[in-house]
Amino acid sequence: MTIQAQVALRSKKLGVLIRDARLSARKTIPECAQKAGVASVVLRSWEEGFRAPSLPELELLAYSLKVPISHFWGQDVLSEGVPLSDSLDLPALMEDRRHAVGDFLRQQRENSGLSLRTLSEQSGVSLVRLKAYEMGERPIPLPELEGLVTLLGGQVEAIFDHDSPIGEWMNKQKVVQDILQLPTEIQDFVSKSENIPYLKMAMKLRTVPIEKLRSLGSLLLRSTS
Repeated sequence: MTIQAQVALRSKKLGVLIRDARLSARKTIPECAQKAGVASVVLRSWEEGFRAPSLPELELLAYSLKVPISHFWGQDVLSEGVPLSDSLDLPALMEDRRHAVGDFLRQQRENSGLSLRTLSEQSGVSLVRLKAYEMGERPIPLPELEGLVTLLGGQVEAIFDHDSPIGEWMNKQKVVQDILQLPTEIQDFVSKSENIPYLKMAMKLRTVPIEKLRSLGSLLLRSTS
């Protein structure tokens, strides 16, 4: 399957997941589009799979709908988040993220030893578009970004936002998801405030060399026998 065929298929699947996230949040297309900072016609084209959002646009969409970013890679567990802050400077945030994604793509290409022309030939993406992507002048539709990064031997997760208010929210969502993957008895232990001293002790012990821990364990066993 060519990269363009993969892009078309991924766009369709992504559209279904976007619509699912919007309906789960009980938002209309105009309401969701306003929160995501795009026109209603753009959001509709995403849902129908005719177009695809860039990674920064998808991050903002996930943030505004209170949906973990992982939902758009096939996970269907939705968790609660925090409301979108009206104080966010959306244009500036999108510009910063667009440039960050472009820089990441350029670094991946250079690390792979490929020229722009060679990457264009291998991916089927025009040279003009690739230049605009790397310069941060044009948002990269997520399916194209995935295809390009995969072609260059990287992973798109490496460029997820971690620093902006949206990135901080996504980090918290991942922590929640990681906790929910733990065995039930460990979840119960972690959730009780009276166990915080034990958790802090475990964090400190994590930095102790294994040999010292073994010696400490042996000492405790002898003292209790």
